[in-house]
Amino acid sequence: MTHPFSRRSFLSAASLAFAEKLFGAPDASSTKPDPALEKLGSVALEEAKRQGATYCDIRINRYRDQYAGYRLSPQRGGTKTDEVPSVSDYQTFGFGVRVIAKGQWGFAASPIVTAAEIARITREAVKVAKANSVLQAQPVQLAPVKAYVDRWVSPHDKDPFAVPVQEKLELLHNATLAIKKNPGVHTAYGNLGFHSEDKYFASSEGSSIQQYIVQVYPYLTAEAVDFKSGISRSRSYEAAPLAKGWEYVAAMNLMENATVIAEQAVQHLAAPPVTAGKKDLVLMPSHLCLTIHESIGHSTELDRALGYEANYAGTSFLTTEKMGKFRVGSDLVNFFGDRTTEFGLSTVKYDDDGVRTSRFPIIDKGIFVHYQTIRDQAHLIGETESRGCCYADSWSSVPFQRMPNVWLAPGKKDTTTDDLIAGVEDGVLIEGTGSFSIDQQRYNFQFGGDAFWEIKGGKKRGMISRVAYQSRTPDFWQACDGIAGRPYWQQYGLPGDGKGEPGQTNAMSHGCSPARFRQVNVLQTD
Repeated sequence: MTHPFSRRSFLSAASLAFAEKLFGAPDASSTKPDPALEKLGSVALEEAKRQGATYCDIRINRYRDQYAGYRLSPQRGGTKTDEVPSVSDYQTFGFGVRVIAKGQWGFAASPIVTAAEIARITREAVKVAKANSVLQAQPVQLAPVKAYVDRWVSPHDKDPFAVPVQEKLELLHNATLAIKKNPGVHTAYGNLGFHSEDKYFASSEGSSIQQYIVQVYPYLTAEAVDFKSGISRSRSYEAAPLAKGWEYVAAMNLMENATVIAEQAVQHLAAPPVTAGKKDLVLMPSHLCLTIHESIGHSTELDRALGYEANYAGTSFLTTEKMGKFRVGSDLVNFFGDRTTEFGLSTVKYDDDGVRTSRFPIIDKGIFVHYQTIRDQAHLIGETESRGCCYADSWSSVPFQRMPNVWLAPGKKDTTTDDLIAGVEDGVLIEGTGSFSIDQQRYNFQFGGDAFWEIKGGKKRGMISRVAYQSRTPDFWQACDGIAGRPYWQQYGLPGDGKGEPGQTNAMSHGCSPARFRQVNVLQTD
């Protein structure tokens, strides 16, 4: 006879029930962490001190991810349409302890959140630190940080996890049906993703911080197929993933955009290929976000520039001697790292070092001026404070330097997208993200997109296809001669960026206005 519940599933359910009791409903009105969390945190801090650690922090975290999807596609060899819903919903809860002992880091973690287990894991972390001290030549140096006692909730009106799954599926079903009404569409797909983090941080330096973050990831796509030629083309509607609540879903206009992408998928299938050569580009925020991420976001991570991240997607051409000297872009190009702007996917009030987040320049009038840093990196480039870019994707992961939101500042306020297009004799307008490739130093790259329109004689013409562009990071950004004004600025998000070994995944937003780039090498693909 088999039993429906194993000991492991029982312990997991009990752990999540405890997490629910411990964190409770997010309370935006409260300014203090929950006393029960503080009591648990103090166990690690006291035990670390007894074991001779000079620093300790503990993170007690709960994560939840839910995805609802709907796919409509014809049955193979038949005339009926298969309608396939999908739902996944999973949670994880536990804690991780970092210490510095004998000048080196130690870390250990556990999914069993009890006072006895916290004390045991803290002792393990101290043992790891002492073992590491045998191999490390230089002691860890932490940039100073103020002590904070605070509670913060990312702004939202309605928690999406409070909305019934059936309501989400019904919304997606209607949207995919709207896509599939177009007879030229072969497959329709829609997805709504939701992510939340309950985070508690306490340190031996006096901080006690509780935060709650909620994010929404929406997506629709339509695919058209020409069975005679064997060619398929797609068009997606990806409303910007944002740190908002369920109220954002209503603002996405899924039904209206479902009809638009269905029409444009069919147009894309019939669109002529681009003529390769040097062309001007007008890049919309939904597309430029990924180019920003790969060429600027990753190249200005300090650990990558120092070679610490070489095994995962390489290093960076922006080595430390270039800081404050090297021209990356034209005078119009100004980039900021920012974890404070409302609704950004990397926006929090405090990072996983307990540092109050901020906005800081990365590229100023085209010149590279600052890296993204955390507390134990700042001294490596002669700085005295962290840029607040410390993050771990789980209670069981070691916090390390991760990308903040990276913004391209808008241009003159009266510059419009039409102004940018009017200045192009022969070019391409690109929306949405597509395939991409970039080398191990974030220098040479190639980007595709989701939809392309020809620009001729200062006018946006019909759709074209098979477009990619190729450049080098400094050549590309120095070719930027126009950026639309603040009214056209948008932030788009990347929820699944990977880094580190073992690998971690986090989310960040990249904001910009439409921008124009002169004489970039355009390729005809596939």
